[in-house]
Amino acid sequence: MSAVSAESLPRRLTFGATDCRHPMIHPHTELRKVSDDIGHGVFATALIPKGTMVYVKDELELEFHPGDRRIADPRYADIVETYAYLDPRGVRILSWDNARYVNHCCEPNTMSTGYNFEVALRDIQPGEQITDEYGLFNLAWELRCCCGAPGCRGIVHPDDADNLADQWDVQLKDALSTYLNVHQPLLPCMDLQTRRSVMRYVKTGKGYRSCRALRFRHDALAISA
Repeated sequence: MSAVSAESLPRRLTFGATDCRHPMIHPHTELRKVSDDIGHGVFATALIPKGTMVYVKDELELEFHPGDRRIADPRYADIVETYAYLDPRGVRILSWDNARYVNHCCEPNTMSTGYNFEVALRDIQPGEQITDEYGLFNLAWELRCCCGAPGCRGIVHPDDADNLADQWDVQLKDALSTYLNVHQPLLPCMDLQTRRSVMRYVKTGKGYRSCRALRFRHDALAISA
């Protein structure tokens, strides 16, 4: 159940990884064609339990800082515009593996945490498409959505991250409540400091990092330019 396609609209974290032998997207996933209109999407090849990290940002991600000539270069502009997302620093991040093809849904089965990884909000069944929330990717403009989910918003707004963050944090906290009970194949890809921060929260309930930490203010980029 896709909404905004990664191939048809702009979308979508670099951390140290000392022994990351997996891609930054969960190994039990594969790329498949969804439809002619949507293009491709990422699908689970095995059960991915609730609380599992599905995506972790690593050192192979391509970064495009403000002013990078490649952003406007005709050879690369369409790729960057379609597949990169804006991080809290205002840097465009281009995933090097299939993570770039994950599509949006207004009722996604994964979501970005304030710790710069995406977590399964519920059990994801084999053959189910992996979807996430583009509202957390610092959009510069509105995106039309037709995911068909009961809670489809119709439009993904740039300020959804402000208006819906509290609701999303409830979902994220619920997902992280099972973090310690499931296998985490992407854990080696997470830098040590972030790993400690996550463990502190899931073990003690203290130090939760809201998804608001992902927010970037476009007006700040305009001022700095």
